[in-house]
Amino acid sequence: MPPPADIVKVAIEWPGAFPKLMEIDQKKPLSAIIKEVCEGWSLGNHEGFALQIADATNFYITEKNRNDIKNGSILRLTTSPHLTAVQLHDRIQSSSMDAKLEALKDLANASRDITFAQEFINLDGISLLTQMVESGTDFGDLLSFTLTAFVELMDHGIVSWDTFSVAFIKKIASFVNKSAMDTAVLQRSLAILESMVLNSQDLYHKVAQEITIGQLIPHLQGTDQDIQTYTIAVINALFLKAPEEKRQVRMTLCEEMAHILAQKQLRSIILTNVIRSPTPINDEMAHQLYVLQVLNFNLLEDRMMTKMDPQDQAQRDIIFELRRIAFDVECEPNNSGSTEKRKSMYTRDYKKLGFINHVNPAMDFTQIPPGMLALDNMLYFAKHHQDAYIRIVLENSSREDKHECPFGRSSIELTKMLCEILKVGELPSENCHDFHPMFFTHDRSFAEFFCICIQLLNKTWKEMRATSEDFNKVMQVVREQIMRALTLKPNSLDQFKSRLQNLGYAEILKIRQSERMNQEDFQSRPILELREKIQPEIMELIKQQRLNRLCEGTCFRKISNRRRQDKFWYCRLSPNHKVLHYGDLEESPQGEVPHDSLQDKLPVADIKAVITGKDCPHMKEKGALKQNKEVLELAFSVLYESDEYLNFIAPDKHEYCVWTDGLNALLGKEMTSDYTKSDMDTLLSMEMKLRLLDLENIHIPEAPPPIPKEPSNYDFFIKCSLFPPFTL
Repeated sequence: MPPPADIVKVAIEWPGAFPKLMEIDQKKPLSAIIKEVCEGWSLGNHEGFALQIADATNFYITEKNRNDIKNGSILRLTTSPHLTAVQLHDRIQSSSMDAKLEALKDLANASRDITFAQEFINLDGISLLTQMVESGTDFGDLLSFTLTAFVELMDHGIVSWDTFSVAFIKKIASFVNKSAMDTAVLQRSLAILESMVLNSQDLYHKVAQEITIGQLIPHLQGTDQDIQTYTIAVINALFLKAPEEKRQVRMTLCEEMAHILAQKQLRSIILTNVIRSPTPINDEMAHQLYVLQVLNFNLLEDRMMTKMDPQDQAQRDIIFELRRIAFDVECEPNNSGSTEKRKSMYTRDYKKLGFINHVNPAMDFTQIPPGMLALDNMLYFAKHHQDAYIRIVLENSSREDKHECPFGRSSIELTKMLCEILKVGELPSENCHDFHPMFFTHDRSFAEFFCICIQLLNKTWKEMRATSEDFNKVMQVVREQIMRALTLKPNSLDQFKSRLQNLGYAEILKIRQSERMNQEDFQSRPILELREKIQPEIMELIKQQRLNRLCEGTCFRKISNRRRQDKFWYCRLSPNHKVLHYGDLEESPQGEVPHDSLQDKLPVADIKAVITGKDCPHMKEKGALKQNKEVLELAFSVLYESDEYLNFIAPDKHEYCVWTDGLNALLGKEMTSDYTKSDMDTLLSMEMKLRLLDLENIHIPEAPPPIPKEPSNYDFFIKCSLFPPFTL
């Protein structure tokens, strides 16, 4: 007979004694269980004791998390969180440097537990740590562990960042501004500054006064990628949290910062010391580079959303300059020729330039997006790539009207398309690592990107022999060319241009034809019947692949207030597909984690359901995450026993699909993810082609051939030189 569900068998350790095996009744108060354990070892004053998980985390068992205790868990009897907090509060004030250092190490380790953190904070521990930092008497490891403990305590979100003094901010900033500083201290100082900026608008101004780009740049020129990552994170935070009271104020500050970044050559320093460094770029660095790329492109949002004022002479002069460069025409004085003659000449030239409104081309730039950004790109192209600009304009103005590629209209629509592709104006995604090295190779990377693409558009227009009616079709082909070239992640704009050379219209047609053949081939009835027959076999193959991946396991992160201080945990399925093994980790593992090293277990038979998205309990608990679509799309939970959950946030969409598919397969439910559909299509197509390999170039009839008529007689015979004729 199985034991009651509320009874958990555990081992409990106590220093100097043999571990004790006992059964814990989860219905009993935790204080009663601790009292029983203390009496077993003849320990008095049980109020001063508590139970911990006996692993690297040393997390305390509380009434809230006691249901996480599983059969076979190893617990440790130790001093209570309050008593431990009091002892450490006293120890870190010791006059002995060695004793103080050991106390700070213990504090940094214990502060990861929210139960202890709450007790230490209640003793005004945060103020004590800030005073120790402000005093400036601690250096090296003492300061490093002080800052580590501070970061761990603040990570729980118990204390508001708005409570810190200017003196503390100045002290932390001074650690960053020093040319030579201990690496650990520098890391934690940068992390604290980033959190201040991200979590408090008031602290943003104070930090911005203490930290300059020039003081941060030396940290990018070293070889420590962690320091470089933290440094870029601080820069990103300053960009991201620029004041939003007024849009114009925000854009002015962003423009000022962009000017500072250009002056300090930040882009070239990042390109040389980070992107082209021999050290491979890790995921966190890739994320920070992606964020910097997005924020840099977002500086274009103001121009993208600004309409042209047809009455603004300065803006109209830009159009006049485009005309002058294209046709090498000196601006005529106002009294030269009649007004009608000048208007006629301007109208003719504006038509050659490809504007929709030939009379007043300023009206073409009143659509937002792309607004004035399109005109900026056109002027940049005309000035910095003058030969190409003149060639495109004159080439098209000499064609027949129906075959000319309208430069003005094309530039406006292309700018709008590029803004959509690069998501100009959108906030960076929380989990994206999709940065493009080529955008860090030029100070005006978006304008240069436009110049390459407008020449591509003109080339594709000629290859398609397009007319004005084909404008949208040409834009679709150009979008596909750009997207396919970007997927290859070129390292430079020249390499991007080279990749586009190999993606001409003829190549795009071949790719489309190949994809169409893969999608539309074999639609006859016999082939469809074969597909239906094969499909269950393929689905079983996908199911086995998903379960094998679950057996390998995955490292998941626990969301916290600060991204780079996230904790990790690992989960994997047992080889017999009967148990989920899981447990906390100090850091992301390099490879698989053995299932026998994971302390917690969940029998698959106990799983009741798999819940995804906003219905997950950990998505309902964290209000900030509810608004984050990226996190919602990666969240899922396993429901077991009576309203107990095991909560997951997948590292990416692929792992999300693998785990939800695998868990549903374990429960005997249908696998419905996008990846299952994609795998099914790919494997089914491959299997069909293999089975029909001998039928190449043979027409497959829609219906089976008719059965031939019976012969008039059966007097067949076979002549053979070795045997006499044999008559049937």
